[in-house]
Amino acid sequence: MTALWHIFRIIVSDQRAALLRGAALGVVVLLMGVALLGLSGWFITAAAAAGLAGLGTVFDVFRPSAMVRFLALGRTAARYGERLLTHDATLRALETLRLRLLHGTLSAPLQRMQTIRGPQALNRLMADIDALDGVPLRLVLPLCSALVVQLIAGIALWFLVTPSIALWVTIGWTAGAVLVFWPSLVMATPLSRQREAAAQAFRTRLIDLIRSRRDLTVYGRLQDQVEAVTAAETRRLAIPLDRVDRATGLALSLLATVVGAGTLWLGLQAAQEGLLQPAFAALAFFAALALAETVAPLRRAASDLGRMAEAARGVRRDLARTDEQPAPFEDRQPHVDNGPALTIRNLQLARQDGEARLIQDLGLDVAAGETVALSGASGCGKSTILLAIAALYPVAGGEIRVLGRSLPLWPEAALREVLTLLPQRSAIMAGTVRETLQLADPGQRDEMLWSVLKCVHLETLVQDRGGLDMRLGHLGEGLSGGEARRLALARALLRRPHVLLLDEPTEGLDEETATAVLAGIRAFLPQAAILMASHRAVEKAAADRVIVLE
Repeated sequence: MTALWHIFRIIVSDQRAALLRGAALGVVVLLMGVALLGLSGWFITAAAAAGLAGLGTVFDVFRPSAMVRFLALGRTAARYGERLLTHDATLRALETLRLRLLHGTLSAPLQRMQTIRGPQALNRLMADIDALDGVPLRLVLPLCSALVVQLIAGIALWFLVTPSIALWVTIGWTAGAVLVFWPSLVMATPLSRQREAAAQAFRTRLIDLIRSRRDLTVYGRLQDQVEAVTAAETRRLAIPLDRVDRATGLALSLLATVVGAGTLWLGLQAAQEGLLQPAFAALAFFAALALAETVAPLRRAASDLGRMAEAARGVRRDLARTDEQPAPFEDRQPHVDNGPALTIRNLQLARQDGEARLIQDLGLDVAAGETVALSGASGCGKSTILLAIAALYPVAGGEIRVLGRSLPLWPEAALREVLTLLPQRSAIMAGTVRETLQLADPGQRDEMLWSVLKCVHLETLVQDRGGLDMRLGHLGEGLSGGEARRLALARALLRRPHVLLLDEPTEGLDEETATAVLAGIRAFLPQAAILMASHRAVEKAAADRVIVLE
């Protein structure tokens, strides 16, 4: 419950005014419902009594009927306003929460990013946020409204009818609701968690089926994956949460019957003793029935409490992890001096397990317009050095300076403006070639896009396949590995960085094409400092200097 309350405070702090107005309208809706049914019962009974007494011609039917119409129309309008305000405020608050979590995920350290599987992480994030809409809409606001309306109704019945009826109605509904919902929560909470876990498993397997359907077909495992998806959904549906929900609904119906019957009996007794007019006894009876609306919304909350609590714990944990990340440096003005574009002094990098040094006392300068290749055996740390320069790998010692400024002092956005990294594996999303390239520079003109495609020797291929509107599938489907890599390289070049980091940029290319691509890179960025992790002779030949790592 602590996590749920924490999430509710975040939602309230983001949309306080709208939620308060919505909560007030929620109370008005319930009060109007109780007043409408109670007044209707009083009106019908009083009119019948007047008719039996021969006073029908003098009985005032206009004001009560007008009040009934007012309450009916007012309740409808208040309900509309309450739903509009609370749902809009909740969705806006969850949008803010979702953006905070996405930002925290995107700015997470590299080691954590490497453990995140994109579709699963996004699926869990979306499912958790979707589950949290029930915290204000189905749990906190309905519970608070129910307590307020029960109290007001009890006070009103105390004065309008008799204290005994008021106490019976108030205690009957509050104590009865506790007796109904407590066992429901005990049974439904673990089942709700299990159903959510089963739903997550189903979504994950379904995503795997959709994304890997071609590979599964090639290897003859498509039917196995279909059966795995079906089994996950079967397990989800087998969890008996619906039975608990139906049992709770039955118990609430029985509670309404008991409270209504008790109110009717007490009202008849009071009327027979002359303590209460029959019309007011009817008012109390119908008001007691109308108060069932105050507890009915909590039935859904009881079924979803386990799911909401699990989601709240996960989101709270992710928010705490996000808040622990250091705040970005606020100075947005990049500092450029007359020295090397990239300077490394006494750099020390530890392996990910932290038990051994990967790089020890590395020193390096790369001037503007210079190309330097890092060479060495596989696993010697070439790629790790590039990641450290890009601020994606922790530095154990030494200093890295970009354009004369120490790397930790660079704001994230400003660093990405002057430095670009092309890793070994670059993502190409589904869409057109134009959309893929414009991720680097939105709104870039087609002339520049064709120019950069020419630099990486993709111009002819793109022209033959429909031009810039050529559509790519997921992860660049429609292109070979080398073609997709060159398209990612073209996207990186459009950033026009001062420092360009390339990790084996010509992997998968023949020697002639690799030579042409490397020349095109330098022609497109004549003043950029380029540092490459290289293992091919053609890459080393294109460099001004080669540094061999041991």
